Amino acid sequence: MENQNLFSMTENTAWCPGCGNFPLRNALIDALNELELKPWEVVMFTGIGQAAKMPHYLNINGFNGLHGRSLPPALGMKIANKDLSVIVESGDGCTYGEGGNHILHNIRRNPDIVHLVHDNQIYGLTKGQASPTTGDDITTEVQPYGINAEPFNPVKFALGMEASFVARGFVGEMEHLTELIKKAFNHRGYALIDILQPCVSFNKINTYQWYQEKAYKLEDIYDETNLETAQRKAEEWENKIPLGVIYRKEKEIFMDNFDFLGEKPLVEQKREPQDIKTTLKEFK
Repeated sequence: MENQNLFSMTENTAWCPGCGNFPLRNALIDALNELELKPWEVVMFTGIGQAAKMPHYLNINGFNGLHGRSLPPALGMKIANKDLSVIVESGDGCTYGEGGNHILHNIRRNPDIVHLVHDNQIYGLTKGQASPTTGDDITTEVQPYGINAEPFNPVKFALGMEASFVARGFVGEMEHLTELIKKAFNHRGYALIDILQPCVSFNKINTYQWYQEKAYKLEDIYDETNLETAQRKAEEWENKIPLGVIYRKEKEIFMDNFDFLGEKPLVEQKREPQDIKTTLKEFK
């Protein structure tokens, strides 16, 4: 392929050897290349954390924002230039903890954005305290007596909000993950992929072997449009963990509500200063 490795960049990273971020990056690069996208057609928004360093290590447009605040500027970018492919990428703490308010309301809005969550069930950058998805069988230096809160189930949450695309991937199944990312890009609307990836330094429970023993791929006959079946799959965890598109639904996206955004990218539309009051009214 002519654009093979078009998105590849330096191998010098701040990630630990064996980190699940490496195969995730490779899967994303493969997906972008196979979709025949160009670096200038893609922009990635991240918050804070090891996962949020991703745009530093890709040949891509990138924006690092505040912890948990990657979705607002991503939505702003999509509104300004609908022709760009917009990716939000961050960890389980950044997304489901600090960013919980934003993911909730962006599911409601259903913007045409791909959201990749590095779910290693721990805070990796800040040295291993529990994240929202940490299991109750894990102890940390901050939680030496274990976790006294039920782990957050991102798939169950997203299905409860009827997100238009909900999937789970695993970095140990890189080709499968690449296909999931491609499906997310081809979906019109908010596409969430919760990606299981080990933190080799701070999570000694949820290892590659742990995931490999439990994870299984959904069969081709699985009905991705059946919400009731998807909700049952979301409950699976202890003994088996489903991988694949768990639910998808075609529905109106955020920009369908604004006729002037459908004409051409906002950045190409000439707006006079006196038009600002009209624009603000349209976005109320």
